[in-house]
Amino acid sequence: MDFPYKSAHFIGVAGVGMSATAILLRDSGVAVTGSDEAIYPPISHVLAREGVDCRVPYAPNNIPAGTEMIVIGKNARLTPETNAEVAEAFSRAAKPGGPKILSFAEVLGLLSSGKDACVMAGSFGKTTSVSMMAHCLGSAGLDPSWMIGALPLSPPRASHVGAGPQFLLEGDEYPSSNTDDRSKFLHYHPSHVLLTPLAHDHVNVFPTIESYLAPFHQLLDMVPADGHVVAAVSGELSKRFLAGVKRKVTTFGVGEGDWRAENIAFGERSRFALTNAGKEIARVETGQLGVHNVENMVGIGAFVLGRGLVSVKQYVEAMGSFRGIVRRLDRKSEKTALPIFEGFGSSYDKARSAIAAMKLHFSGRRLVVVFEPHTFSWRNRKTLHWYDDVFEGCGKVFVYEPASQGAATHEQVSLDDIMARLRAAGCDATPVATREQGVAAISAEWRGDDAVLFLSSGDLGGLIEALPPLAEKRWPA
Repeated sequence: MDFPYKSAHFIGVAGVGMSATAILLRDSGVAVTGSDEAIYPPISHVLAREGVDCRVPYAPNNIPAGTEMIVIGKNARLTPETNAEVAEAFSRAAKPGGPKILSFAEVLGLLSSGKDACVMAGSFGKTTSVSMMAHCLGSAGLDPSWMIGALPLSPPRASHVGAGPQFLLEGDEYPSSNTDDRSKFLHYHPSHVLLTPLAHDHVNVFPTIESYLAPFHQLLDMVPADGHVVAAVSGELSKRFLAGVKRKVTTFGVGEGDWRAENIAFGERSRFALTNAGKEIARVETGQLGVHNVENMVGIGAFVLGRGLVSVKQYVEAMGSFRGIVRRLDRKSEKTALPIFEGFGSSYDKARSAIAAMKLHFSGRRLVVVFEPHTFSWRNRKTLHWYDDVFEGCGKVFVYEPASQGAATHEQVSLDDIMARLRAAGCDATPVATREQGVAAISAEWRGDDAVLFLSSGDLGGLIEALPPLAEKRWPA
């Protein structure tokens, strides 16, 4: 379809999803500008490489005259009451012939309309799954379009306008904007859905399990009768959800489901047999860490092989060559013998999954976790009990100062609250208030027989960039 607007301005463009959508829109022929309070690596590198006109800091005159559409990010500071540029956007939109204000989810809904839209949703694994799918279909020459809410290593870009009919979308259940409570994925037009495992997340938005599951039921109701729904069966909540689904669903899992991973051998390169209804379909090898990544690959196999989109050989080759995603258990340096990885720790289940993967692959090493309670969920007093066992099995934990952004919107806990809970649970944890303090404390305590896991959805105050060079000098590869 022809996009209905010829120019767009993105307020909050330095977010991963916002920047990917801005580039996708630009590549669709729309003139794009953007602004943000500040822009940091790696998004600053992405925007510079792509040549996106981005202005800092926020200011009303950032919005070019005659802009037809303004996209406003989902950030606590992006409201007319607290942000002059957002106030200017709403002021212009209120005038006759003024610009249309949309969320990036609405933009993606417009871009994917009329396409074979494949929405990957779920509590965790959806980012990896859409990246795997894009890599798999792209490697097979199908040239799909896609939008990934992270920075993938495979494929090389977070968004792409392809010539093929498929449009692959990461579907987030989180609200679309500060003025639209609908889940982002409800703006898409799903021809098919791949549903990854479910766990109660975003508790500040979805206080009950029922409220959390409701938008997923709405999403599946949007899939046409001839569409495919492929869903994970792992975990109590996934099973509970699927028990209430009335349509046909193809299930997948590790040792359970219609499509399964069996006979798994974990190692630096892990191997497993992909089966369907008890019949071996393929033997798969991967360099990705953890049971959850094996599960993701089973879901991709169920989807692409079940629909006949690629051959078994093409699927196996794509899984073997998939390099992963930045911040999703990617190795931070090949120049040190000390294994240092970064996991996306936005929720309890994601943190436990990353920890389990590190312990599985580096069982002979002490696991050192450098953690930042960045999301609202980790900073909410209602979920303080997460700290009772989230770091179970870890040798040493460093906890960075909690983020303060949006603290007034929920019952924020302090670093002292978190440390008290961890110590009561018997966790060997040390608080860290600054980058300098963290570098000193961590480098003084880590050992050559450690494995290190950065765990956050923030930037850990710069520790992710500061620590690997020290390990390279002390323990060179």
